Amino acid sequence: MSRTTTPFDQLLAHLETDLGFESSHYNDAYLERRIAARMRRVDTDEYETYTERLRTDPEERKALLDSLSINVTGFFRNPAVWEELRTVLRTISENPGPTRVWSAPCADGREPYSLAMLALDDPEISSRKFEVLATDISEPALDIARAGVYSASRTRDIEGELSLLSEYEPYLEREENRFTVRDRVKEHVRFERHDLLRDEPKSGIDLALCRNLLIYIDTAYKATVVDTVLDSLSPDGYLAIGKTETVPRTCADRLSAVDNRLRIYRLE
Repeated sequence: MSRTTTPFDQLLAHLETDLGFESSHYNDAYLERRIAARMRRVDTDEYETYTERLRTDPEERKALLDSLSINVTGFFRNPAVWEELRTVLRTISENPGPTRVWSAPCADGREPYSLAMLALDDPEISSRKFEVLATDISEPALDIARAGVYSASRTRDIEGELSLLSEYEPYLEREENRFTVRDRVKEHVRFERHDLLRDEPKSGIDLALCRNLLIYIDTAYKATVVDTVLDSLSPDGYLAIGKTETVPRTCADRLSAVDNRLRIYRLE
C-alpha cells in the first residue's frame, strides 16, 4: 500500500489542502505528537474519525492549528547562551546606527522581551537605538506576545527565569503570580506575522535568533529556513540557533563559529 493512502497521511493532506497548514515542511514525529495530543483531548483514537471532526468542527480546527505552532519558550532560556549573547549585543551596539535584532519564531514573546530587557539592564549595551523585530507564523501566539502578560505556576518559575537581570522590577510589573511587561520594554519590540519558509527575508539584521525551530522542520526544508535568516543579516551579522540544532551543510560555509557549543555564529 502506498504511504500516501494511510489514514495519517490523509489527515496531513487535509491539513495542507483544506486548512492551509504545510505539514510537509515538518517532521512526522513532531506532527504525530501534537496531533495525538489533540486527539486525546477530544477522546478520539482513529485518524479517520479525527479528520472528519476537523471537517465539521471549526473550534477543533483552530485548536489543532494553534497546537501545531511552535510555542515552547521562556525568559532567558539557556542562561549560558544569553551570557554569550550579551557579549554579542555589546559588540554590535558599538556600531553606528540602530541595533536590529530578530527573534523568529518569537512564540509567546518572552524571547524578544528578554532581548529588550537585557539591553535596558546592561550599561554596555546602547538601548536607546535598540530594536527587536519579533515574528511568528501564529496569530494567536502574536496576540499573546503583544499583550505581554505571563503567569507563574508550579511548572513555570518566571522569577527564576529572570535571574540574569540585576533586578526585574523595572521591566515587569508583578501582581501575585502574574507578570506584565512594562511599556518601556514593549517600546523596543515590534511584532508581525512572518513565515520563514514562504516569506521574503528581512534586511539589515545585526543578530537573528532562530532557536529550537529546526528540530521540528523536515530535513529537506531546513536550508530554506536558514538561508532566509542569513539573507536577512547585515554584513558581519550574527545567528543563534538552538543548542541541540545544527546548521545545514549547504549553509555552513556562509558562517564562522563564535561559540560552536552554544550554536552562535557570525556571517562570513
